[in-house]
Amino acid sequence: MREKLRKALAARQRLSINDMGLTEAAVLIPIFCKGGEYHILFTKRSDRVMHHRGQISFPGGAKSQGDASLRDTALRESWEEIGLKVKDAEVVGELDDTPTTTSGFKIAPFVAFIPYPYEFTPSPYEISKIFSVPISALLHRARKKKERYTFGGKAYVGYSYEYQGRLIWGATAKLVQQLIEVWESACRS
Repeated sequence: MREKLRKALAARQRLSINDMGLTEAAVLIPIFCKGGEYHILFTKRSDRVMHHRGQISFPGGAKSQGDASLRDTALRESWEEIGLKVKDAEVVGELDDTPTTTSGFKIAPFVAFIPYPYEFTPSPYEISKIFSVPISALLHRARKKKERYTFGGKAYVGYSYEYQGRLIWGATAKLVQQLIEVWESACRS
C-alpha cells in the first residue's frame, strides 16, 4: 500500500496556495499498520496552546526561520509534539495546501508511514492525547457529515468525522477527506 499511495500522491495535481496573508505551517499525517489494518495517528491539542485548543489535529505547526522547507517543519513539529524521530517518518507525498479560516494558517500536509508499535513522547504543553483511527472507519460513509457554514461573509462546505466519541472537524477533517480520496484511488490501482 505504501508504494501505491506514493504513486497516487505523485500522480495528482496538488493545489498550492500562494496567499501571502496566511502564516505558513505544516503537518504530518502519520499512517501505520496495526494488526493488518492501516491507521491514521491524531493528536488532541492541550488547552494551554494559543491556537486550536482542545481540537483534534495532526502533529504540526508554523514554519520557523530555521526550517529549510515545510517538510522540515512538519518533521520538526512531529518531533517536538509527539517525539516522532525524523528517521522514523517515511514521507510518501503531500496533499493540497489547506487554509484555516479562523486562525489564518496555510497548512502544507505531508503524508508519512511510521513504525508500529512506537514509543511516543507527547509534549505536555501542546498535546493532551495521542490516538489513532483505522482508515476503514473513515471510509465508512456514515461517519462523515457534510456541513455548510459562513465565515467572514463567505460560504464554505466542510466535513466532520466522528469516531468513538471523538469529533474530527475543520482543517483536520478536510485533510482526512483528501487523504481518503487518494487512498481510495490507490486501492483501485
